[in-house]
Amino acid sequence: MLSRVADSLYWMSRYLERAENTVRQLDVTLSLMLDPGGASAESRWSRLLACLGDHAGLEWSGDLESMAHTLIFDTLSPASVTFCVNGARENARQVREEISTEQWQRLNRLFHQIRSPHAETQFRNSMNDLLASIVDGIHLFKGVSDTTMIHGQGWQFIRLGRYLERAYATATLLEVYQPDLFCAPEREHSGYQYLEQVGLLRCCTAFEAYCQVYTADISADRILEFLLLNREFPHAIRYSVDCIRAALEAIQRSGGRRPPEELAAGIGRLHAMLQYTSIAEIIAGNPGAFLHSIRQQCMRIHELVYRYYVQYSIQSALTA
Repeated sequence: MLSRVADSLYWMSRYLERAENTVRQLDVTLSLMLDPGGASAESRWSRLLACLGDHAGLEWSGDLESMAHTLIFDTLSPASVTFCVNGARENARQVREEISTEQWQRLNRLFHQIRSPHAETQFRNSMNDLLASIVDGIHLFKGVSDTTMIHGQGWQFIRLGRYLERAYATATLLEVYQPDLFCAPEREHSGYQYLEQVGLLRCCTAFEAYCQVYTADISADRILEFLLLNREFPHAIRYSVDCIRAALEAIQRSGGRRPPEELAAGIGRLHAMLQYTSIAEIIAGNPGAFLHSIRQQCMRIHELVYRYYVQYSIQSALTA
């Protein structure tokens, strides 16, 4: 597969995963702001920006509707929904021959939906409905991709982008929430704390799945264990890392270049961290440092994938 094709499919997938993450976190944050008794709207908005990793031009101004509008419709902020959908569509356009007609139609429809005057009207009338329709569009694209595309190298690069973005985003989310939910002094389990913990699970579409595993007895330790180490839930970091590893192995088996030892060691190290570390060990140590290490390793894996599959020289390709 040409490196430019792999690059476009990879980033198409990452951008859509990032857009969905922004929508979910914005929706949860707006819901939490309906409860004024726990934390200020400013602190919750600041936490949202920290989870998204982009503070430029989105600091608290006191006008919640204006800031939410920017996070959805701004074309310059890397964390905004419109910016991500634009990026995904442009990458898909560059490899139009590699994706199915149904994929292109679904993504093109989402692109025009966000840019239409109807989206602005829907934002003013019912922001929650707009956010739900965007998530529906992204989910439809993912489903169409899995059912209309050959599961070869191109599909594996889509999986690679999706799960690398998801692992990084979930680790960032947990790291930002960690000081308040996992390191707070012992205190009575207030209604505020419960809402915050349910909100954290909802940011990862994990509330119902969590309850199936642990019942509705919500605790910070169990949330951390579920979102870090569960092997069966698609938004857990362990699940995402397993999928990253499987995608890289499938790319190699299908005729891709053999990954260098550095890349194989990096994904193996991250996989081993999550497979052989218990939640008790993580909590007894430094959960924040553990989560930060996961983020750093995800960034390193991205750099190695990019260097080896996208920006490699002809000489290195011939000797691989």
